[in-house]
Amino acid sequence: MIDRNKILDKAECMTLLCTRACNHWNYIKLIFNIPLIFTSSAMCIINSISTDANTVKIPNIVVNAVSVLIISLSNSFKASEKVEIFKKLSQQFLTLSHDIEMLDYEDTDYKNKLIILDHKYNDLLININFEDIPFNIKNNISKLFNEYDRHIPIQLNGTCGLMNRRSSDKMNIDLGNLGENV
Repeated sequence: MIDRNKILDKAECMTLLCTRACNHWNYIKLIFNIPLIFTSSAMCIINSISTDANTVKIPNIVVNAVSVLIISLSNSFKASEKVEIFKKLSQQFLTLSHDIEMLDYEDTDYKNKLIILDHKYNDLLININFEDIPFNIKNNISKLFNEYDRHIPIQLNGTCGLMNRRSSDKMNIDLGNLGENV
């Protein structure tokens, strides 16, 4: 049986995770873009200062080399692509969360709709490259959701090593022990 609250928690967790991953890669993209702005500006200034092309030949070569190095590094990280991927996934998980919230228990087709939404969740999960999400982001999200006793995807539970027992499990164990003592 699929639990609506579990899927909702996991979809909300993935929304937050993808949003933070998007922000992280956007920051990396910005880090690479700022030096490119400076090198382009430097190239413009160097070329406009001198009327003799031979005097600015070496500075042009150096500035061009630095620009090419920065562009190459930026391309190898593929930060722009990752920003778009995580942004899109975040929006899709948010839409999924809204769809799950809109489900009505009294709907005659409730069970089938929930199964379809569970499949959508699993399909979206397959598209996530968890290796592209920094450990500290995964760890923070996992701790946050565990702190409020919310369900998290197994990819976060196992990756971060936060195998905490849920409070409902603790209560069942405590109640079980209580029965043995009586």
